[in-house]
Amino acid sequence: MDWEAHTKALQHRRDLALGAGTDLFYDNPLEIVRGEGVYLFDRSGRRYVDMYNNVPCVGHGNPAVARAMAEQQATLNVHNRYLHEGIVAFAERLAGLHHEGIESVVFSCSGTEANEVALRMARAVTGQRGIVCTDAAYHGSSGLVDALTGVGAHAGDASDVQGFPFPDCYRPLLSDVDDESLGSAYLAEVSRAIHRLRQAGHGFAGLIVCPILANEGLPRIPKGLMARITDLVHAQGGLMISDEVQCGYGRTGYWWGYEYEGFVPDIAVSGKPMGNGLPLAATAASREHVNAFRAASGYFNTFASTPLQAAVGMAVLDEIERLGLRQSATEVGEWLLGELMARQAEHACMGDVRGCGLFISMELVKNAHIREPDAARAHALTNLLKEEGFLLSNAGAYDNAIKIRPPLVFARTQAEEFLPAFDRCMSLINA
Repeated sequence: MDWEAHTKALQHRRDLALGAGTDLFYDNPLEIVRGEGVYLFDRSGRRYVDMYNNVPCVGHGNPAVARAMAEQQATLNVHNRYLHEGIVAFAERLAGLHHEGIESVVFSCSGTEANEVALRMARAVTGQRGIVCTDAAYHGSSGLVDALTGVGAHAGDASDVQGFPFPDCYRPLLSDVDDESLGSAYLAEVSRAIHRLRQAGHGFAGLIVCPILANEGLPRIPKGLMARITDLVHAQGGLMISDEVQCGYGRTGYWWGYEYEGFVPDIAVSGKPMGNGLPLAATAASREHVNAFRAASGYFNTFASTPLQAAVGMAVLDEIERLGLRQSATEVGEWLLGELMARQAEHACMGDVRGCGLFISMELVKNAHIREPDAARAHALTNLLKEEGFLLSNAGAYDNAIKIRPPLVFARTQAEEFLPAFDRCMSLINA
């Protein structure tokens, strides 16, 4: 079979059926038909190592999750206006994974929805409207949450969303200073954003951030900065929202990214990996905050807080614990990060390599001294690695960061297989 012609024909049909311009990875897109563990298979039967997708955190086609899904769907699935033991038990278990101040949960179906609930909750609790985020944030795609995307590029002083420069030790606001001083510079930027909100009459409801700044490119953050930002937010009467959609559920080696960064949020949002592919997300906070949101909003979501979500969510947590995936994320991630950092001396275009747990980001640059981002080279590298059988993507604030974020079942065996392919591809883009 002419697989290239088949793929092009399918892509044409997709453009007609879904609308031209819907995103696809790679110059020559893949048609994926099956997944198993850390592997994905295309229609021709070729196997690829998935080093990007955090949604199937306990593995593609996980048998325990699939069984829980099928059995619950065959038994009962209905909206949440009936009592059901399963959903209550799941909410209790999820809240119990957080710090003691988090007691209740609002379930939804996506990170976007969960972040929207978090923003509305902060506004309901504080009675204010103003929200602060980084200037390269992405927290979702609904009308309310999308206002946070790239806010530095379009927000005027009158906007009820204000951005501050995302913390970054590689391209810092101040050069040749220690973490304390650099952190103070970023704190001053947060204070200015809050001041702009107050000057515009919006007040200050809260600050939302991914603890490890995943969409910003996973930059190295001045030590202790997130805790200092949290103290500032509280001193200014706002709530701290931790967007755990990418870093939660053991990705950093801890259950939550806020534990890794050492701060205590008022609201924690989780999503992508919770259902291993089933739409499931959550906004968790104190009982007082959740009750305030409920009273102000009358929130209802047909497909959230369902028996199916509860059964699958429980199965995912069981698998993370049974397989020891948090410990594995730490061990495999640290080893792979060390191997990649050791290669920096060989490749001038490897500007910075950083990571936490099983989440690694590698910046490609045109010049290592001036640190000019090289998105074209990053794009080329991901395409070359795809041909070698390893699926990654380039992302970050400058689209030049190679994003390594595999399912948590990714093992050292796959990491060892990846490195020779990486070396070959790096030689090609440096030629």
